[in-house]
Amino acid sequence: MRSVCLLDTSVLLHDPAALFRFGERDLYLPLAVLQGLDTARRDNSEEARNALQAARFLDELLAGVEPSALERGLPLGEGLGRLHFLTDAPDGRPLPVLTAAETLARTRPDVRVTVVARDINLRIQANAMGLMATDHEAEAPLDDPDLLPTGSHECPPGQSPDALADALAPNEFVLAADQAWRATPDGLAPVTDYGPDGESVWGIHARNRQQSLALALLMDPAIDLVTLLGPAGTGKTLLTLAAGLAQTLEEDRYQEILMTRATIAIGEDIGYLPGSEEEKMTPWMGALMDNLEVLGSGAAGSTRWAQAASEDVLRSRIRVRSLNFMRGRTLLNRFMVLDEAQNLTPQQMRTLITRAGPGTKIVCLGNIAQIDTPWLTPTTSGLTYLVRRFHGWPHSGHLTLTRGERSRLAAHASDVL
Repeated sequence: MRSVCLLDTSVLLHDPAALFRFGERDLYLPLAVLQGLDTARRDNSEEARNALQAARFLDELLAGVEPSALERGLPLGEGLGRLHFLTDAPDGRPLPVLTAAETLARTRPDVRVTVVARDINLRIQANAMGLMATDHEAEAPLDDPDLLPTGSHECPPGQSPDALADALAPNEFVLAADQAWRATPDGLAPVTDYGPDGESVWGIHARNRQQSLALALLMDPAIDLVTLLGPAGTGKTLLTLAAGLAQTLEEDRYQEILMTRATIAIGEDIGYLPGSEEEKMTPWMGALMDNLEVLGSGAAGSTRWAQAASEDVLRSRIRVRSLNFMRGRTLLNRFMVLDEAQNLTPQQMRTLITRAGPGTKIVCLGNIAQIDTPWLTPTTSGLTYLVRRFHGWPHSGHLTLTRGERSRLAAHASDVL
């Protein structure tokens, strides 16, 4: 018998990408599940965000589909089954989940129906009714490489990198065993080595090939917009600050470094904090301070006095600003860093990027798997919107970092948690 799954609302509230996690098995959704998503999305919580994301997935699957095609089910993707909606109800009202499962099992004796639910009581009731039931635990959240280009491509052994040139967007990379190339209007160009045996940027060497590619984008004056995605510990902030300091203090290319981020507060808003705008932003800029300690110690030597003096110099060329006061400004000759960019809406992202004046470079850092606001999802984040809209523009570069360079504890936690 062919196995099919009937999903409860609790599954999609826990993991909106569950629609794509059941392989070749067909999925069934009663209308009661859709009503449950509609009710849950009105709350201000993690479940509300997941309900919105699940609804958007369903909306994308239904886009352009004729109503008559729903009888055959919606294809979920290559290697996946089909999605069916259960709409039969004698009185015109949606059937409860267990009633829908029982009806499906009775009318389709050729399939084996399994009720999938996070709700333990629902599973117990399903078992009592003679139905198979199981729990669902998301194996992996939606991450950056699932939705967006990575910015780099591996060259198959024995194949010339030139064979991939036509398929590359501007400033994408192709990686061979001993060399990396970047797509330019004139063809493939070799990438500068910023590794342990190559050049350094403000005393910093890349610890892996991905970091070397990131520095190539950050140090290129012809690139006005850089987006770096990836989980914590991949070096996004450290590399960006090193590149900003090198081009601001050593090359005098920019007037100053401007740091900002979305202030998603758990408690009081920024207005309740004492002090100036920069002092109000300090609690949200812990990553900046941590990385400045590393960059200051590397540039100043071993004495504490020298390190403290170096950190003061670095801070004098770095300005921290709130996004709340960006509207109406024009930023000239700035190296602007937007941290935690995944928390911005497309409208906020547009407002920020259009502030850039002549000579300004903007670097957006983020991880779409760690969105802190319940009203955004990986597909609706302003960071996702930005990467997709600027893909192919010759003055922008995008790269997804996946290799962490923190402790073995942090690396293992990223894999298992």
